[in-house]
Amino acid sequence: MSEAVTQPVLELRDVAKSFGSVTALRAGTLVVEPGSIHALVGENGAGKSTLVKIVAGVYQRDAGTFRFQGHDADFATTAAAKDAGIAVIYQEPTLFPDLSVTENIFMGRQPLTTGRRIDRTAMYAEAEQLFARLGVQLDPRRMALGLSIADQQIIEIAKAISLDASLLIMDEPTAALSGNEVERLFGVARSLRDEGRALVFISHRFDEVFALCDTVTVMRDGSYVSTDRIEDTSVTEIVSRMVGREVSELFPKTPARIGDVVLDVEGLTTAGVFRQVTFQVRSGEIVGLAGLVGAGRSEIARAVFGVDRYDAGTVRLLGRDVPPHEPRSSIRAGMAFVPEDRRQQGLVTEGSVARNITGVIRSGLARAGLLTSRAENAAAVPWARRLEVKTGALDMHAATMSGGNQQKVVIAKWLATNPRLLIIDEPTRGIDVGTKAEVHRLLSELAGQGMAILMISSELPEVLGMADRVLVVREGEITADLDRADATPESVMTAATRSDPAA
Repeated sequence: MSEAVTQPVLELRDVAKSFGSVTALRAGTLVVEPGSIHALVGENGAGKSTLVKIVAGVYQRDAGTFRFQGHDADFATTAAAKDAGIAVIYQEPTLFPDLSVTENIFMGRQPLTTGRRIDRTAMYAEAEQLFARLGVQLDPRRMALGLSIADQQIIEIAKAISLDASLLIMDEPTAALSGNEVERLFGVARSLRDEGRALVFISHRFDEVFALCDTVTVMRDGSYVSTDRIEDTSVTEIVSRMVGREVSELFPKTPARIGDVVLDVEGLTTAGVFRQVTFQVRSGEIVGLAGLVGAGRSEIARAVFGVDRYDAGTVRLLGRDVPPHEPRSSIRAGMAFVPEDRRQQGLVTEGSVARNITGVIRSGLARAGLLTSRAENAAAVPWARRLEVKTGALDMHAATMSGGNQQKVVIAKWLATNPRLLIIDEPTRGIDVGTKAEVHRLLSELAGQGMAILMISSELPEVLGMADRVLVVREGEITADLDRADATPESVMTAATRSDPAA
């Protein structure tokens, strides 16, 4: 009887998977116990997603051992994996926009009446119970079209819970959630663990891994590296195992000569969003915008670039007024803007790498009104090389790339415009620790070459590690302007949370 209690829910040992000549998984090992939350970490390309897709029935293993609930397993389809009790929540929601919230949850398994008709009353009632369990208020009858990413993610979670799965795999589920929504999700995850279910949590956010998980498995280059209890390891040890080397400098900030004012923002105001925002960014300077979620940081950046309107104030670049709400004018003036949501706002995911990199400068590449693939590739190659975009071909679809490479492509697209000011919102969200260091190194190099950089980040270590100056935003106001030497976790958080900045 004791063996049944301690028997792993999931047992993968030395699992391998290749696609032609490409080896995606060399020796993947993951053992997950019931009543536990098990973190799976590794750089992009470490093999995590391939391992998960084997468990989910998307792929079948080439070699190794796969056991589920004590029995040998190989799921030929995702439906077979779901029927066995496995639910996977992927990072990108896959809802049907023209169906209701409830229809998305119960797609393919709707409750039926005795007359074999869909029992919508029962279906809506069960959806309401699921949302009540999650502690959220969503109308089960509303259409999925237009839902926020956070709400779409909640629906995916509700769908997984409705399957009564014994194993729940969450692949970067918090990437699009606010702090409160993350805490709500963690509460649900812990309650599922306490019910005896097994959870696998994939995340690049180490604070979340250490706050939520009991055990952590590290993968590197398609192979298993280690498994430890959370209390027996540290972030430093995990990072070292992930990258195969000591990462003593995640923030390779090098001194740059601070020059003349490039961006001058004065009195920028949008009613109900932010007010009297005034600051400057100089050449060679990285200015970080810090603050709590919802403080107005991204909204300020979007208004400066011209994506959003503002009610009052001025934006000047290199001493010249930039017309409000005219992104094209901002680009011509010398601004570039890497948005927070790279997939929805920064990339054409079905477009090629070359098409994405040249997205802003395409009109200048045309000859006699014609734009050839050769011209696109020629313009894209230098930037792909400079940012070390890891892709086999420039005609590869951006959707097939890792998050880190997608971010590099978006940055390359804007650097191709040769801007004087780079506004970059959440530069390393959802990418692995090794790629984060690469992005940080690039930002430092750009500043060293005289570019002015306005960086928005929710990761306080990133702000403190990279910024020459930190502007703290609270409820739409700048409450502190801190030099690098004065910017500490305590000083930034005090300014971000205190109602009276002078107190």
